[in-house]
Parts: sequence; C-alpha cells; structure tokens
Amino acid sequence: MMETEDQSEFCFPQLINISCRKPTSHRPEDVLLTVLLSIICIFTVVLNLLVIISISHFRQLHTPTNLLLFSLAVTDFLMGLLVWPGEIYLRTSCWTLGDVLCFLHNYMCFIAVFVSVGSMVLISADRYVAICDPLHYNTKVTVKRVQLCVCLCWFFALLLSGIILKDQLAHPEKYSFCYGECVVSVDFEGGILDLVAVFILPLSIIITLYMRVFVVAVSQARAMRSHVTSVKLQHSVTMRAKKSELKAARTLGVLVLVFFMCFCPYYIVSLAGDNKMISSIAKYFLYLFGLNSFLNPLLYALFYPSFRRAVRHVVTLHILHPGSCQINII
Repeated sequence: MMETEDQSEFCFPQLINISCRKPTSHRPEDVLLTVLLSIICIFTVVLNLLVIISISHFRQLHTPTNLLLFSLAVTDFLMGLLVWPGEIYLRTSCWTLGDVLCFLHNYMCFIAVFVSVGSMVLISADRYVAICDPLHYNTKVTVKRVQLCVCLCWFFALLLSGIILKDQLAHPEKYSFCYGECVVSVDFEGGILDLVAVFILPLSIIITLYMRVFVVAVSQARAMRSHVTSVKLQHSVTMRAKKSELKAARTLGVLVLVFFMCFCPYYIVSLAGDNKMISSIAKYFLYLFGLNSFLNPLLYALFYPSFRRAVRHVVTLHILHPGSCQINII
C-alpha cells in the first residue's frame, strides 16, 4: 500500500526512477494564484482581441502609432491564448505533451517577450519623432514604414528566439532532470544574447529617447502656457495639435513605464544568480511580466476615448452594420 501511494506521487509511475513528482501543493495561496492566473489569462485574450478588432475595423484608427499598438496587442493576445495556459498547465500537472511542444511553448514565450520589447522601442521612437521633429513627422513616420518596422520586429523575434533556444531544440533532454517537466534550456551565449537584446539595449534606447521627449515636451508645454492668452484663432488648430501630441506622448509614456515596472524585476533578479531561491522568486516576477499583457488594453481604454468608443461599437455589434468602419470615433 505504501509503495502504491509513493508511485502515485510520480508523473510516470512505470518510470519511477526517472520520473518527476506531480505538483501536489494544495495550499490555499497556490490554488488562489492558479485561479487568479486563469482569470487574468481569459481577460487578457478578450481585452486584446477587442483592441485588435477595433484597430483592424475602424479606418480612423489606421494610424502609424496605432499600428504599433496593434502589434503589441497581437503579442499580448498570443500571451493570453498560448503562453499562459501552458504556464498554468505546468503549475497544476506534469508535462505530458512531449519535447516538441515544450520547445514550441518556450519558443513562443521568447517571441512574445522580444516583440513586446521591440514594440516598446518603436513606440518610443514614434513619440520621439512626433515631439522632437513634428514638422517632418508625417513624412518620416508613414504607415508603410511602420509596417516594415513591425515586420522586421517579428522577423528578428523569430530569429533571435531560435538562436537562443537552439540548444534545447538540438538536445531537448540536456537540461531535463526527469520525465514530466518542461524547462527552458539556454546556454551561456544564448543567455548573454537574451540579456543584451531584450534588457540592456532596449532599456538604454527607451530611456534615452524618453529623456529627450520629456525635455522637449516640458519646453513646449511652458511655451504654450506662456502664449495661451495671445494665441490667435488661426493658430488654434496648431496649438490643439501640439497638445494632442503631448497628451499622446504622456499616455504612451505611461504605457512604457508600466511595461518596465512589470518587465525589469524578472531580469534584475535573474542577474543575481541561478540558485534555487532566486529561481523561485524569478518565477513570480515572470508572472508579473505576464500581467503586463492584461494591463496594456486597460491602459488604452483608460487614456484613449477613441478606443473606448471603438470597443463600445464592437461589444454592441454595431460593426456588423454596413459602413460601420467609416464611423467617426475620434
């Protein structure tokens, strides 16, 4: 009887010497975390799908900046649809889907991270041009150029993720200590590439761009306040445009700030070492990073009235009416 009970604790009782133990923690906090992750996962899929449909459907939302937000929403949607269900599955049961699906799961994780970070860099560059060189914004930042940048972002995400995980693809059993687990296998070179391409380089670029944007935005805001009483009617459109750009920069700045608040802790803790305690802490910070995919569409709805109107039309199925894509939602 004791032997049967011991065998029941393993993922593969017939391979008891090389099998992992089943996740058997039933503590209230573990159950609560699993339920919370499941709820966040569902809302992440639904909210980002609303953003994707809104930008795709309404013509007025087909702007260069919104194309970048569209790419980010697609990434967040895939996080909620593919990545986090896999993480929840790993928390609650043994991995019985094989080495190939384990690799694809980890591959999708890295792609999502790369595209998220790349989108934030592109958003920062977009706001940099809009605020620091507004007269040439429409000529420098076009829909076709943004589409090209987004395609390159996804291409390099696919390429770099494959390079980082090449060792796992070639030797899936190398880092697996037992049957029934799915771990990320990254060699030293891949870890350095991940650290530089995902953390150090993007963080440096974004901080540099937004420091410049902040300085210029503050000077423009002061100039507008000092001349607000002497602005003539023919200049009111220009002033409104400047205010609109400043508001957009502030809104997207909040988006970037929230992203790095969710993103940086994982890499900072990971840099501290790879012992068991640090690895367990890093896992919870990884959940924090996943929370960002849920927060992004909420930030759109909070700061963008046009997105609120667009989502309202989607939810009420007004987009099914003829000519709904031409509705004025700005």
